[in-house]
Amino acid sequence: MVDKYQNSIIKVRGLTKRFGKFTAVDNLNFDVSQSEIFGFLGANGAGKTTAIKILCGLSSPSEGNAEVAGFDVYKQTENIKKNIGYMSQSFSLYEDMTIVENIRFYGGIYGMPLTLLKERTNHMLNRLKMTEYANKLIKEIPLGWKQKLAFSVATLHRPKIVFLDEPTGGVDPITRRQFWDLIYEAIDIGITVFVTTHYMDEAEYCHRVSIMVDGKIAALDTPDNLKQQYNAKSMNEVFLQLARKK
Repeated sequence: MVDKYQNSIIKVRGLTKRFGKFTAVDNLNFDVSQSEIFGFLGANGAGKTTAIKILCGLSSPSEGNAEVAGFDVYKQTENIKKNIGYMSQSFSLYEDMTIVENIRFYGGIYGMPLTLLKERTNHMLNRLKMTEYANKLIKEIPLGWKQKLAFSVATLHRPKIVFLDEPTGGVDPITRRQFWDLIYEAIDIGITVFVTTHYMDEAEYCHRVSIMVDGKIAALDTPDNLKQQYNAKSMNEVFLQLARKK
């Protein structure tokens, strides 16, 4: 049987990050395959954001090794940045620019040819049903629209991997569901999705999830396998069992 993860697009071995005497990320080991939705779950302060910054080439580890899209997190951070998309907890869109200005701005940063950028801009606006609002300022549109737009902009250049750090915080359940529809569309065209969230119900949407507790991965498997392993009815029950072991 062929190992699904032998050609991993993310490889992490012994990844550790310390800030003085505090260890924020403690000896992480995992792989992520192409077109996988990999959930990186845990409570606030568990080390999720610190790990994502390392994998995005924004911070160096204290120990261990990692490759993202085939590039080393120590020596090839610029190559990593060119091959990923990123959506942070705080929106990366510019509030005083219009929707279409934001799209064109980021397309320029990604080095997209003008013809391709125009084509994908039109496609994005149609898909999000925002064509008639293209010239509205970002600060004038609803929160849910901002999040769906921010995700679409992060995948505009068709990156190999998109990192989503708490992307659905603060929105209603219907908008969260619509956001996940966009994620499924992304994996259908070959984009790998690495997502952090503290909404345990969203773990059910992932192919595999890891659960962080105090900087360590306390569990890693498919949602169904984890629920079976911990005799739990939901991922929230799995998380509570792990968190109470502290």
